[in-house]
Amino acid sequence: MNLLNPKIYLAMDNCFASKRWTRPNEWMDVIKKLGIYYIEASADNECDPLYTCKDYLNEWMEEVKKCSAQKGVKIVNFYSGHGSYTTLGLSHTDLRVRDRFLNDWLKPMAKMAGSLGCGLGFYCHAFNDSVLQNVEEYKRAEEDLYERLSELSVYSWENDVATIGIEQMYTPHQIPWTIKGTEKLLKEVYKKSKKPFYITIDTGHQTGQRKFMKPGYGQIKEVLRKLKQGEKVENLWLGPKKAYEMLFDALSRPELHENKLIENIGYQMKKYPYLFSEYEDGDPYIWLEKFACYSPIIHLQQTSGESSAHLPFTKSLNRDGIIFAEKILKAINVSYQNNIDVTMPPRCDKIYLTLEIFSGTADINYHIIDRLRESVEYWRRYIPEDGTDLQQLIRNICDYERKDEIYGYYNTT
Repeated sequence: MNLLNPKIYLAMDNCFASKRWTRPNEWMDVIKKLGIYYIEASADNECDPLYTCKDYLNEWMEEVKKCSAQKGVKIVNFYSGHGSYTTLGLSHTDLRVRDRFLNDWLKPMAKMAGSLGCGLGFYCHAFNDSVLQNVEEYKRAEEDLYERLSELSVYSWENDVATIGIEQMYTPHQIPWTIKGTEKLLKEVYKKSKKPFYITIDTGHQTGQRKFMKPGYGQIKEVLRKLKQGEKVENLWLGPKKAYEMLFDALSRPELHENKLIENIGYQMKKYPYLFSEYEDGDPYIWLEKFACYSPIIHLQQTSGESSAHLPFTKSLNRDGIIFAEKILKAINVSYQNNIDVTMPPRCDKIYLTLEIFSGTADINYHIIDRLRESVEYWRRYIPEDGTDLQQLIRNICDYERKDEIYGYYNTT
């Protein structure tokens, strides 16, 4: 195992096929024809244990094994979907719901993953605003989440799950959403469980963090001026509710000293550090440079940097996009050159770069497949063969860049 040179695979999440190509035989056939042989199976595509029965799931597993053998494709990871994402889930305010998500959703999914020899990734929790507004309650909820993730990590290891990890998000109520918070989570869960627990980086999940940066003195002063003049201020983030109350109370109390008010607002914000991000948290490449070596799954989507719409890698979208294959691979390489931190989980020896491209309810099937095909063609320029060493892919990029410099014909988009 070379921990400086992981093997890289191109994979695809079958979420695009939800409510269209729902049987394993169908979505495997679509994906294989696109030139992809490694698949991430979304719980939304009819294998979610919260709404399907045990007998059905057993039959579904048998069908997966049979079709996989026939078609020469492999399920390498299971992943949670929108069904579980839209709730408080594993961080619910009610203990019974938290227990249900752990025992009746995550553990059955881990069991299924283990029986197929694949990995498991998920995101199914959020913190209620009342929790965010109470520092002590937040600490309790955070610790409870770490305990549950640790228990799941041990359970997954006992059931032969290849790798397990949680996806990074981009808002304060869905941790981990910052680079510091992600490092804390990985270290805490690894320390508690003594078993590897990883992160999934998504190339579009850095589009919200900069909305939640802590404003400085001058920014708050300018906001106050606009509000006093009756202007609307959009995307104002002060963090705790108390800070907002102080700001708006000042509008009806002109006798309050402005400098003292801003100082008090700053004091309130300082008490809630977990509600604020740094500028670097909004950069997908910095995330990769820091955590790619702890990310056995990296979700690929194109984005302009404004939203996480899970767009395909078409020529038109690539022109306005910020996600480029060569930059992704180079950032992954940086993460493997960093010094080893023994308090973090072991580095991954393989990474599945996984296209996670959504389709809309009104999308035409032909267009869905056409966009996927163009996305695969783009990424296959950089990962022509699955299981290639990262260093070889980096050398290939250098060759492309030299050809571009000499001949001027190679266009990355």
